[in-house]
Amino acid sequence: MLGLSGGVDSALCARILLEKGYQVTGVYLDTGSDGAEEARKAALELGIPFLPVDVKEQLEEKVIIPFMEGYRRGITPIPCIFCNPAVKFHVLWQKAQELGASYVATGHYSVTRRLENGITGLYMSSSPNDQSYMLYRLPPALLDHILFPLGELSSKEDTRALARKAGLSSAEKPDSMEICFIPEGDHAAFMEQRGLGLPPGDFVDEEGHVLGKHKGIHHYTLGQRRGLGIAAEGRLFVREIRPEQNQVVLSLTPPTAEVITVESLCRTAPEYGGEPFEADVKIRHSRRLDKAIVTYLPEGRAKVEFSSPVRAPSPGQSAVFYRDGRVIGGGYIEKQP
Repeated sequence: MLGLSGGVDSALCARILLEKGYQVTGVYLDTGSDGAEEARKAALELGIPFLPVDVKEQLEEKVIIPFMEGYRRGITPIPCIFCNPAVKFHVLWQKAQELGASYVATGHYSVTRRLENGITGLYMSSSPNDQSYMLYRLPPALLDHILFPLGELSSKEDTRALARKAGLSSAEKPDSMEICFIPEGDHAAFMEQRGLGLPPGDFVDEEGHVLGKHKGIHHYTLGQRRGLGIAAEGRLFVREIRPEQNQVVLSLTPPTAEVITVESLCRTAPEYGGEPFEADVKIRHSRRLDKAIVTYLPEGRAKVEFSSPVRAPSPGQSAVFYRDGRVIGGGYIEKQP
């Protein structure tokens, strides 16, 4: 069961799997966007069965509502991290089991490897497009049945070159949008269209002095420096969001932290965590890794102590732990005291 969007990544996945001898069914997850016809054309071009599946209800419940609630609480959720385990891979595996398929596959840039202890590990891709950060909450039992055919490619240009060589019409198709259910890319406008925007309030400095008016806390995230519209002697940063007071705190210095905690801990390498361990940590979807000591705490939490301060660890985003490129675990960054 291949997640088929009609873009170059999923189309090339299908071609690679077919060349390896797999029987492939293209599954289009219908989120209410306009991509179904493109996906159907891709399946026809590839010569594979096409199966559209309506996931709008699951997306609303598991992704969109938590996403909007997060911004209303002054945090910065990442919808793809909600969606991958709860909707996308859940539905793909469900359909695979119904139709007798052994695997699901997607165009994500990540790698799975079977380890000596019998567990399937999730690893970073060498590509700058690595998406392991977005996939860290996939359980090891499901990883046993997941294929990432693009994981070993070194760049998106390699993907396009292989697609051209294979004669795929999607080879030059632009990359898809960041958030599938917000085609315009403006999450604040999306919330306001649904009547879930928040009222304007005060920008304040760290001493509580009012600097001006903000548009609603759902417009802002920790560390933001653009679109503030407040004159100052230097560049201002969002240092804190206070939903209870409807305030956004601005500072001339960017927020940093040496220690953070995470909640809703997900452990993809159960052999780690009995004792504190060294890890490379990502606190946002980027190539940057920071050295840290990770200590697992009771009630599904963890403490992360960085070797040097990290910039703007945003509550609601994830901190993901790596050892030698393997995803060890991670959790949602808590608001720091």
